[in-house]
Amino acid sequence: MTTDSYVRQARVADAPALAQLRWAFKQEDYEGDLPSRARSMDQAEQWIRERLDDGRWLAWVLEIEEEICGHVFLHLVERVPEPYEENTPVGYVTNFYVVPSQRNRGFGTALLEALKLHARSLGMDVLIVWPSERSDPLYRRAGFRPSTELLETR
Repeated sequence: MTTDSYVRQARVADAPALAQLRWAFKQEDYEGDLPSRARSMDQAEQWIRERLDDGRWLAWVLEIEEEICGHVFLHLVERVPEPYEENTPVGYVTNFYVVPSQRNRGFGTALLEALKLHARSLGMDVLIVWPSERSDPLYRRAGFRPSTELLETR
């Protein structure tokens, strides 16, 4: 099987696993200990469920042996209509995470490729991301380039 065969678009039913991975992702940022002011997992799950359900956010998951091991999210940011241009949204890419045991195996690239393919199918011509220092090389390999304010791909 290829790495892309493990990637699929997230479903509302994936919200509990996505919330757990979000917390794992942030725990890495905080080196294992979330601050005492941390939100509950239930709040994160509800937020994810609502946004996947109404289409405000899209996500792709890495699923290996029926376990979700990674994800990337895409928010469709509407643009104000223009008289001479298509009004396609800008895509905000965020919350990109693969569990440590599955890293460096091509799964992150497969997640980003699935997201980019979907964005192209919607006619989107701009994806933006604010990468971490650790994720910057992966985004650059995926075609994102620096601009004066952010990274984008066309």
